[in-house]
Amino acid sequence: MHSVGYRANALLTFAVTILALMCGMASLSDNFNSPSPSAHVQVLNINWFQKQPNANDEVSMTLNISADLQSLFTWNTKQVFVFLAAEYETPKHSLNQISLWDGIIPSKEHAKFWIHTSNKYRFIDQGSNLRGKEYNLTIHWHVMPKTGKMFADKIVMPGFRLPEEYR
Repeated sequence: MHSVGYRANALLTFAVTILALMCGMASLSDNFNSPSPSAHVQVLNINWFQKQPNANDEVSMTLNISADLQSLFTWNTKQVFVFLAAEYETPKHSLNQISLWDGIIPSKEHAKFWIHTSNKYRFIDQGSNLRGKEYNLTIHWHVMPKTGKMFADKIVMPGFRLPEEYR
Protein backbone atom coordinates (compact mmCIF):
# COMPACT_ATOMS: atom_id res chain seq x y z
CA MET A 1 0.00 0.00 0.00
CA HIS A 2 1.18 3.54 -0.76
CA SER A 3 1.85 6.00 2.04
CA VAL A 4 -0.08 9.25 2.56
CA GLY A 5 2.98 11.26 1.50
CA TYR A 6 3.27 9.31 -1.75
CA ARG A 7 -0.44 9.82 -2.51
CA ALA A 8 -0.24 13.57 -1.74
CA ASN A 9 2.79 13.89 -4.00
CA ALA A 10 1.01 12.10 -6.86
CA LEU A 11 -2.10 14.26 -6.44
CA LEU A 12 -0.06 17.50 -6.34
CA THR A 13 1.97 16.47 -9.41
CA PHE A 14 -1.22 15.67 -11.33
CA ALA A 15 -2.84 19.00 -10.31
CA VAL A 16 0.23 21.03 -11.33
CA THR A 17 0.41 19.18 -14.66
CA ILE A 18 -3.26 19.94 -15.41
CA LEU A 19 -2.76 23.59 -14.39
CA ALA A 20 0.28 23.90 -16.69
CA LEU A 21 -1.69 22.40 -19.60
CA MET A 22 -4.58 24.82 -19.00
CA CYS A 23 -2.18 27.79 -18.89
CA GLY A 24 -0.57 26.62 -22.12
CA MET A 25 -3.96 26.30 -23.84
CA ALA A 26 -4.99 29.76 -22.59
CA SER A 27 -1.78 31.24 -23.94
CA LEU A 28 -2.16 29.50 -27.30
CA SER A 29 -5.77 30.65 -27.62
CA ASP A 30 -4.55 34.29 -27.80
CA ASN A 31 -2.95 33.48 -31.17
CA PHE A 32 -6.43 33.18 -32.69
CA ASN A 33 -7.36 36.76 -31.71
CA SER A 34 -6.93 39.32 -34.51
CA PRO A 35 -7.11 42.71 -32.78
CA SER A 36 -8.04 45.81 -34.76
CA PRO A 37 -7.51 48.76 -32.41
CA SER A 38 -7.95 52.34 -33.56
CA ALA A 39 -6.63 55.63 -32.19
CA HIS A 40 -6.59 59.30 -33.09
CA VAL A 41 -4.66 62.17 -31.52
CA GLN A 42 -5.16 65.90 -32.07
CA VAL A 43 -2.75 68.59 -30.94
CA LEU A 44 -5.14 71.36 -29.96
CA ASN A 45 -2.61 73.90 -28.74
CA ILE A 46 1.08 74.43 -28.10
CA ASN A 47 0.86 75.90 -24.59
CA TRP A 48 4.50 76.90 -24.57
CA PHE A 49 7.63 76.21 -26.56
CA GLN A 50 10.73 77.53 -24.88
CA LYS A 51 14.45 77.22 -24.56
CA GLN A 52 15.47 76.35 -21.00
CA PRO A 53 18.48 78.07 -19.34
CA ASN A 54 20.55 74.90 -19.94
CA ALA A 55 19.85 75.22 -23.71
CA ASN A 56 17.32 72.36 -23.87
CA ASP A 57 14.05 72.82 -25.76
CA GLU A 58 10.79 72.19 -23.87
CA VAL A 59 7.24 71.89 -25.23
CA SER A 60 3.88 71.77 -23.47
CA MET A 61 0.83 70.92 -25.54
CA THR A 62 -2.88 70.26 -25.14
CA LEU A 63 -4.03 66.97 -26.67
CA ASN A 64 -7.22 65.13 -27.52
CA ILE A 65 -6.57 61.39 -27.37
CA SER A 66 -9.27 58.99 -28.48
CA ALA A 67 -8.86 55.25 -28.85
CA ASP A 68 -10.83 52.04 -29.15
CA LEU A 69 -8.64 49.24 -27.80
CA GLN A 70 -11.47 46.84 -26.94
CA SER A 71 -10.35 44.29 -29.54
CA LEU A 72 -7.11 43.78 -27.56
CA PHE A 73 -9.06 42.18 -24.72
CA THR A 74 -9.68 38.43 -24.62
CA TRP A 75 -10.64 36.22 -21.70
CA ASN A 76 -6.87 35.86 -21.04
CA THR A 77 -6.12 39.61 -20.85
CA LYS A 78 -5.33 40.98 -17.41
CA GLN A 79 -4.76 44.63 -18.41
CA VAL A 80 -3.32 46.83 -21.16
CA PHE A 81 -0.64 49.46 -20.61
CA VAL A 82 -0.96 52.24 -23.18
CA PHE A 83 1.20 55.31 -23.77
CA LEU A 84 1.51 58.17 -26.24
CA ALA A 85 5.00 59.03 -27.47
CA ALA A 86 6.38 61.82 -29.61
CA GLU A 87 8.95 60.38 -32.03
CA TYR A 88 11.41 62.39 -34.14
CA GLU A 89 14.87 62.30 -35.66
CA THR A 90 17.92 64.41 -34.79
CA PRO A 91 21.39 64.51 -36.34
CA LYS A 92 22.76 62.38 -33.48
CA HIS A 93 19.92 59.84 -33.19
CA SER A 94 17.68 58.30 -35.82
CA LEU A 95 14.87 57.75 -33.28
CA ASN A 96 14.02 59.87 -30.25
CA GLN A 97 10.98 58.82 -28.23
CA ILE A 98 9.45 60.95 -25.51
CA SER A 99 6.50 59.66 -23.53
CA LEU A 100 3.80 62.33 -23.27
CA TRP A 101 0.96 60.41 -21.58
CA ASP A 102 0.29 56.90 -20.27
CA GLY A 103 -2.41 54.85 -18.61
CA ILE A 104 -3.42 51.36 -17.54
CA ILE A 105 -6.65 49.96 -18.94
CA PRO A 106 -7.97 47.36 -16.49
CA SER A 107 -10.88 45.97 -18.52
CA LYS A 108 -12.63 45.94 -21.88
CA GLU A 109 -15.26 48.38 -20.56
CA HIS A 110 -12.55 51.03 -20.09
CA ALA A 111 -10.79 50.35 -23.40
CA LYS A 112 -12.80 52.85 -25.43
CA PHE A 113 -11.85 56.32 -24.22
CA TRP A 114 -11.49 60.00 -25.08
CA ILE A 115 -9.14 62.20 -23.05
CA HIS A 116 -8.54 65.96 -23.20
CA THR A 117 -5.20 66.59 -21.47
CA SER A 118 -1.87 68.38 -21.47
CA ASN A 119 1.20 66.21 -21.79
CA LYS A 120 1.62 64.32 -18.52
CA TYR A 121 5.40 64.12 -18.89
CA ARG A 122 7.77 66.87 -19.97
CA PHE A 123 8.57 67.02 -23.69
CA ILE A 124 12.24 68.03 -23.54
CA ASP A 125 15.00 67.63 -26.10
CA GLN A 126 18.60 67.82 -24.93
CA GLY A 127 19.74 70.52 -27.30
CA SER A 128 18.04 72.99 -29.59
CA ASN A 129 16.67 70.43 -32.03
CA LEU A 130 12.91 71.00 -31.80
CA ARG A 131 12.32 74.29 -33.66
CA GLY A 132 10.35 73.47 -36.82
CA LYS A 133 10.85 69.76 -36.20
CA GLU A 134 8.47 67.25 -37.76
CA TYR A 135 7.38 64.51 -35.38
CA ASN A 136 5.03 61.55 -35.16
CA LEU A 137 2.63 60.83 -32.34
CA THR A 138 2.52 57.10 -31.66
CA ILE A 139 0.14 55.16 -29.44
CA HIS A 140 1.96 52.13 -28.01
CA TRP A 141 0.30 49.34 -26.05
CA HIS A 142 1.49 46.33 -24.10
CA VAL A 143 -1.07 43.58 -23.50
CA MET A 144 -0.46 41.83 -20.19
CA PRO A 145 -2.10 38.39 -20.19
CA LYS A 146 -3.17 36.36 -17.19
CA THR A 147 -0.92 33.60 -18.49
CA GLY A 148 1.52 33.47 -21.41
CA LYS A 149 3.74 36.02 -23.04
CA MET A 150 3.13 39.74 -23.18
CA PHE A 151 2.86 41.38 -26.60
CA ALA A 152 3.09 44.95 -27.81
CA ASP A 153 2.15 46.97 -30.88
CA LYS A 154 1.55 50.57 -31.93
CA ILE A 155 -0.26 52.97 -34.23
CA VAL A 156 1.86 55.74 -35.77
CA MET A 157 0.24 59.09 -36.63
CA PRO A 158 2.64 61.20 -38.74
CA GLY A 159 2.45 64.79 -39.92
CA PHE A 160 2.92 66.96 -36.84
CA ARG A 161 5.29 69.94 -36.76
CA LEU A 162 6.55 72.17 -33.96
CA PRO A 163 6.70 75.97 -34.40
CA GLU A 164 9.76 77.65 -35.93
CA GLU A 165 10.02 80.19 -33.09
CA TYR A 166 9.95 79.89 -29.31
CA ARG A 167 6.75 81.08 -27.55
